[in-house]
Amino acid sequence: MKRSAFLLLCSLTMASAGEWTQWRGPGRMDHSPDKAILSSWPEGGPKQLWLSRDGGLGYAGFSVADDTLYTMGALSGGENVIALDAASGKTKWSVQLDNRIYPNQWGDGPRMTPTIDGDRLYALSASGVLGCLNRADGKVLWKADLVSDFGGKLQSWGYTESVLVDGPRVLCTPGGSKGTMAALDKMTGKLLWQSKDLTEEAQYSSPILIEHGGKKQVVQLVGKKVFGLSPEDGSPLWQGDFPGRVAVIPTPIYHDGHVYVTAGYDVGARMFKLGGDSPELVYESNKMVNHHGGVILVNGKLYGHSDKGGWTCQDFLTGEPVWQDKTLGKGCCAYVAGHLICVSEKEGHVVLVEASEAGWKEKGRFTLSPQTEQRKPQGRIWVHPVIVDGRLFLRDQELIYCYDIKPR
Repeated sequence: MKRSAFLLLCSLTMASAGEWTQWRGPGRMDHSPDKAILSSWPEGGPKQLWLSRDGGLGYAGFSVADDTLYTMGALSGGENVIALDAASGKTKWSVQLDNRIYPNQWGDGPRMTPTIDGDRLYALSASGVLGCLNRADGKVLWKADLVSDFGGKLQSWGYTESVLVDGPRVLCTPGGSKGTMAALDKMTGKLLWQSKDLTEEAQYSSPILIEHGGKKQVVQLVGKKVFGLSPEDGSPLWQGDFPGRVAVIPTPIYHDGHVYVTAGYDVGARMFKLGGDSPELVYESNKMVNHHGGVILVNGKLYGHSDKGGWTCQDFLTGEPVWQDKTLGKGCCAYVAGHLICVSEKEGHVVLVEASEAGWKEKGRFTLSPQTEQRKPQGRIWVHPVIVDGRLFLRDQELIYCYDIKPR
């Protein structure tokens, strides 16, 4: 075997197991790489392996690689990037990225998920400071400011985007008159391009990278548009209209030439079929009005919470609802080994549900305990679950939990 082919095989093998390197994991689809889990939970839920109280305030999510969990939190007068040992919960390092803490009545602090790329880590503060850090020790290698450097406009809930790495580039969404999206050299932070032909303000969604028609695209959702750009130079490839209101948050979903987007505040979902500069609008639906808990595609069906109807299974290609259920309150979810793990935002109920088009099939539940005493009155439990190597990671502000859901 040639050395180059051997190295490629090794890198693919290393990346295939035990990693969740970005927001919503591999392909940003919110599918855990785990192939089997504890498929029925005992009363009181699975065993808690550890609890860390060192996460700081905020709603930052998790990325995981090399048995290390990375996140962010508001600590000691600033917003920090934090590395924890995934097996024990002990803090490996904590480094300040921004000396400001973004204030908000729903909860202060950072809101994104760090992105892992090789030996580097990319993180964004709620005020818009984008940093590249050494994964081993947290050393900050470079910083850029989405507002002062790229003309971005800070929205009411701060920057929540989890930046996207593609080859030599870091893709981000400053928003504003200088260009909605930007690409930076991932090694230096130097600006490579900014989408001057698209100047929409940023919202709260994170972009995805797709391949369509043999070419890569970065797809992003903002207030009134969903669009595709060339990641190489930022040139626009297509745009579709979207009737966003107040806040547009969920991540787009791509499958088989189609892009699906949804939002809360009575907006609902739209499906586009790509082809040319103007994609075809396949349907509009008010059955999946997903505020911010995320929607997951599994075997042609979409699962998530809808502000109209509760937890919903929706057909991807037609938009028609398959079932709706209000057994559990509003919240977020992740997919693993034929199941959804759903977390209610108000009570902190954690529920294992079979991902089935036959209806809500609950297979266990427990309630997060203890819960934070530092959450603001309007705050909720909004951090999405992450499942890697049989470990379920959850968060309530400064509290980070790890549960054992390995199959017996």
